[in-house]
Amino acid sequence: MSLHYRENKNKEADIMAPRLRQDLISDPVQAARIARERLQAEGELPSGYLRDEIEASWRRSLEAGLDCSGDHGDIIDEVPDLKAFKEQHELLVQVAMPEIEQLTHQFGDQGLIMLANADARILALEGSDHLITPSRQLALRQGVSWSEANRGTNAVGTAVIEHRPVLINEEEHFLDKVAHFSCTASPLFDADGHLMGVLDLTRVGHNSQPQDTLGVIQLAARNIEGRLFTSQYQNRIVLAFHTRQQYLRSAWQGLVALDEEGRLLAINEQGCQLLGRGRELIVGKTIDELVGQSVGLLLSTCMRQRIASVQTRSGELYCELLQFPNRLLPVAPVVRPPSVSSPLPNSDPLERFATGEPRLQRAMRMAAKAMKQDIPVLLSGETGSGKEVAAKALHDAGERKEKSFVAVNCAAIPEGLIESELFGYREGAFTGSRKGGMVGRFQQANGGTLFLDEIGDMPLSLQARLLRVLQERKVAPLGGGEEVTLDIALIGATHRDLKQMVAEGRFREDLYYRLNGVCVRLPAVRERQDFAGLCERLLKHLGRADVAIEPDLQIRLADYSWPGNFRQLETVLKVALAFMETDESVLTEEHLSDDFLDELDSLPAGKGTLQETQEALIRETLSQHDGKVAAAAKALGISRATLYRRMKVLGIE
Repeated sequence: MSLHYRENKNKEADIMAPRLRQDLISDPVQAARIARERLQAEGELPSGYLRDEIEASWRRSLEAGLDCSGDHGDIIDEVPDLKAFKEQHELLVQVAMPEIEQLTHQFGDQGLIMLANADARILALEGSDHLITPSRQLALRQGVSWSEANRGTNAVGTAVIEHRPVLINEEEHFLDKVAHFSCTASPLFDADGHLMGVLDLTRVGHNSQPQDTLGVIQLAARNIEGRLFTSQYQNRIVLAFHTRQQYLRSAWQGLVALDEEGRLLAINEQGCQLLGRGRELIVGKTIDELVGQSVGLLLSTCMRQRIASVQTRSGELYCELLQFPNRLLPVAPVVRPPSVSSPLPNSDPLERFATGEPRLQRAMRMAAKAMKQDIPVLLSGETGSGKEVAAKALHDAGERKEKSFVAVNCAAIPEGLIESELFGYREGAFTGSRKGGMVGRFQQANGGTLFLDEIGDMPLSLQARLLRVLQERKVAPLGGGEEVTLDIALIGATHRDLKQMVAEGRFREDLYYRLNGVCVRLPAVRERQDFAGLCERLLKHLGRADVAIEPDLQIRLADYSWPGNFRQLETVLKVALAFMETDESVLTEEHLSDDFLDELDSLPAGKGTLQETQEALIRETLSQHDGKVAAAAKALGISRATLYRRMKVLGIE
């Protein structure tokens, strides 16, 4: 071909490129194939064939001196010490592993799930053996760099440069050798907005639904970033927020880390987008500058209602307190040893949990005896009523206290992973299974106690297998293998009405009766008779046994409904302690926000005169009814539990 003819042909092709691009826009893979042919035939990359970001990446690959048809085996860049490399990135691998395992469970038979660091070096690689083994020949293995400079256009390396999600379908890859893969990757950013790594799904063949795959990877990446955020600021206050309440606890919520003064230390990218401001304009500001509320008021509202609604210049925001570390609590002074007349600390786990609650004490004793006879225990109660604390108390009071206590929240594990989580699996049991397999929670608890929290949320499809394991007391991991004989004490827990679920066909009747050997109903905080004692124990747990609550405030708190139960009460005390001065030892109204005090003031006051002359009125009423508490409570128009609490606070015997 003469030089004159080639020049004319190139000019003609360049004139036709816009029209050709329009024709091929619905098939970017075919467009990439034509661009590759022209590059190989003419030595230059034609414009207008590739998607803009792919064309820019191909040009960077050419500038790096790569040949699309070359082997490039001599430029594989590996780390000299793989163990040290993995240890250096241990936090990233740790927070990413739940998503990697879920993606492997979902896509492992079709492709590879990869995690790379900010230099595009592969940290983790999961998938089926029939894909991983040949991929090693393509340098798809831990420690190898997949930067564009080394491997040309690829989702991992290109995402590192572009700092945004990337889709690369088959021949859009620069190197011929990997043009049979289709890749989707999303970058991972830390709490300060720095690139930490890339999450990638690589599949063999054409990706016919690239946008769906991209959505799955982005969702997983946002979940990883959320855990990375809280891990980086685990000793700080962390708040979640969004303009729509239903988006809280989702991958798309905004996150901020605050110091004790309410100053913003970090914010994630979703938070910046929700506030419509760049990170550099937000970090260093105080929370009241952004939302118009002080940190104390905002935390108090979140603690009381779980979700706070605030009006900002950008519109309404819904906020939720995710983390309030003990580090922010004042250092407790040395506690004086008890006097000779003081009772010895209660070493009985059941007594510690149920002190002041005769009915609960009796139920817990019955449950402990049942566990000794291999009878399962079912704990019921509202969310936050202390079900896991009760289960641990039963374990610690029994003969298995030196053995394992394994807790599983059935509502917190993705449905696709519950079966492998509970029963474990053998190596190769399913595509993407971990090398060496995994021991399930049943086997982990062998010899000890297994606590299945929120058992009412277990998928109906798995309830039959759970029933069979409980009946036979044997478990086999997924993928077969020898059955393991189980010796476990079983405690279930739920806030749902399992009887109603059985009637509706949402919970197996036979499983319900298998779990419900002895049922213990845990009272809500508002139903507790010994509210003052409960507060004392929580203060001791928080390291401030020296702190007391002002009697009048104690009564007002005891009358509050506590919709969040123990979790809410503990958070109230945490926040109040955080705002005490170091020389103070009594919690008063001064340590609570006006918002929370307004809520307390709105509570009904029984007969009206009860608040004014409490002690005199209670004594007089008890005297009139010969000391009968039930009759006196009825006459005063309050519950017997409330009267008991008030008598204890006022020292009336």
